[in-house]
Amino acid sequence: MMNKMEAINKLAALDRMGIYVLAKSDLAKAFPDEKEKAFEKSLQRLVADGILQRVAKGIYVNALARSKKGNVIEDIAAVLRRGHYSYVTRESMLSEYGVISQVPMSRITLMTTGANGIYDTPYGTIEFTHTKRRPAELIQRTITVKGRPLRLATKQAAVADLVRAGRNTSMIDTKELDDA
Repeated sequence: MMNKMEAINKLAALDRMGIYVLAKSDLAKAFPDEKEKAFEKSLQRLVADGILQRVAKGIYVNALARSKKGNVIEDIAAVLRRGHYSYVTRESMLSEYGVISQVPMSRITLMTTGANGIYDTPYGTIEFTHTKRRPAELIQRTITVKGRPLRLATKQAAVADLVRAGRNTSMIDTKELDDA
């Protein structure tokens, strides 16, 4: 049974490296001496003590983290689809670009080479839609922005993704698309 101080110290070391969203497998690696049943109990205890926050099945946020940024929901999404290409698109990006007036409150829309899925977290809803596009094509359709953990769709790509997903396009401000 790991003790609370040991757990806090290991989590603080990860936090100093900017790691505060952890999959259960990451935590298992951080505490390799724990047997499975003891590890489960320790996780439950750390959640009950407010040290870890369970945000989705098998995903935890270090509640004491100092490296937490404004894009916690994107950091969670990145961990949920680790090993896959995922990028912010559709309503989320079109709202950021000012192409749609509605701001998707506490919801993030993403495309991913991983599985479809909707996750309700304390930081908002994460909606993944699977894409068959190849990684090279995804990289051409997206940009990276310093301080953002995920790639972001270009304005044109976000519109194309919205149309392709069969979503409501009536909210698009076509004047805002003229420069796209």
